[in-house]
Amino acid sequence: MIQFNSDLKGNFFLNHLNFQSHQQVIFYEDRNFQGRSYDCMSDCSDISSYLSRIGSIRVESGCFMVYERNSYMGNQFFLRRGEYHDMQRMMSMGMMFDTIRSCRMIPPYRGSFRMRIYERDNFGGQMYELMDDCDNIMERYRMSDCQSCHVMDGHWLMYEQPQYRGRMVYFRPGEYRSFRDMGYSNMRFMSMRRITDMC
Repeated sequence: MIQFNSDLKGNFFLNHLNFQSHQQVIFYEDRNFQGRSYDCMSDCSDISSYLSRIGSIRVESGCFMVYERNSYMGNQFFLRRGEYHDMQRMMSMGMMFDTIRSCRMIPPYRGSFRMRIYERDNFGGQMYELMDDCDNIMERYRMSDCQSCHVMDGHWLMYEQPQYRGRMVYFRPGEYRSFRDMGYSNMRFMSMRRITDMC
């Protein structure tokens, strides 16, 4: 049996544990949170096994990525805490697809951010290290293309257009040696943003 002391350190640990464990998104079949629903508190590779369609979403806590296809494939869209009454409204916010088949929970993160971006595959060509948002890699670094990256710290969104516009892709810590091999051969990432929402 685990026992916790009631000192400051113990209270901090319990608060941190509660903070990490409580992330929740609810998917509804119809607009305005009507019809059957699916309550999700972790990654889900196939939402269609629970709901035939999604008409609205309520993010109770945390941040999530939703995907156009099963197994976290296809176009992606970032959701923070809030209510999304219908798909049309989400599309007006920049979502570029009208069918959601999978979702991934973005873990809470409070540390520093660090990512290296490379001009070519396999960490070749020009390299720049980012520790904050970059709204235009062409203007800041005179870099016309980005084909690989290494995320050392934090969670990031990369966008195909400057000023955080167009299609987006979520990157967790790790090495990404070839965006082409990942299925992004028709995308050029031109801006990057840290996921700093505590949601």
